[in-house]
Amino acid sequence: MDIRKVKKLIEMLEESSLAEIEIKEGEEAIRISRTSAHAAPTVTATPVAVTAAPAAEAAKPAAPSGHAVNSPMVGTFYRSSSPGAKAFVDVGSKVSIGDTVCIIEAMKMMNEIEADKAGVIKAILKESGQPVEFGEALFVIE
Repeated sequence: MDIRKVKKLIEMLEESSLAEIEIKEGEEAIRISRTSAHAAPTVTATPVAVTAAPAAEAAKPAAPSGHAVNSPMVGTFYRSSSPGAKAFVDVGSKVSIGDTVCIIEAMKMMNEIEADKAGVIKAILKESGQPVEFGEALFVIE
């Protein structure tokens, strides 16, 4: 089985709420399963077993408590409207519901992400230019 197909299956599992995917092609079979919501998917194939683990996931510090502003899409995270511009928000910034907190670029479209809760920015969990996944926490508001 082509490694690109295996990688695509892992991505599909990570983006879904499924616990396991099993595919058979002729004599080859592959099963990709996750043991918990935070565990990396495990890939087993006949006759070889492969484990996929996102880099540095275990080393991430715990996010501060508070209300998380999550990414509504997959894309690239930007803290400001252009590279030289001031960031929309910083730690300690006061925000109201509807205030723009960042931009996510998806398919060459710039999407403004707004605060869904009023409060103070307690933490910024991503750096400009980093990729983000659907549902991934971007900010913590308290």
